[in-house]
Amino acid sequence: MTDYMEIALEEARLAASRGEVPVGAVLVDSTSGDIIARSGNCTEELNDPTAHAEILVIREAGEIRHNPRLENCDLYVTLEPCPMCATAISFARIRRLHFGAYDPKSGGVDHGPKIFDQPTCHHKPEVIGGHRETDAADLLKSFFVARR
Repeated sequence: MTDYMEIALEEARLAASRGEVPVGAVLVDSTSGDIIARSGNCTEELNDPTAHAEILVIREAGEIRHNPRLENCDLYVTLEPCPMCATAISFARIRRLHFGAYDPKSGGVDHGPKIFDQPTCHHKPEVIGGHRETDAADLLKSFFVARR
């Protein structure tokens, strides 16, 4: 069985090597198990504050599938999505979200505005938080310690 979170962690490590905050994401077809898209953060590289890993894989998958709705897809991401990414996940109708580290400061799923719990949220994916949490958190901590 493929460890999709390990692939997301690989993307996060690659992002860190480019000077990006180490967050990685993988979007998987839930029926076939095929990886549709994978990416790490690219906000610095692209000078784009919306170039979070989650947004990049959703954009790529939408182009590949010629459809903005990714209903039979599961997203694996190393950090609890921010409110922007959580909203995009809802709009994309992603079936299931797996995330690694919790983000009490900037998260939008279990923290902050809790996007999926809002009455205006049109689609709430199944959410599995804490998937390889220690690995994801350690990667983030080591990145920020090195930057200080």
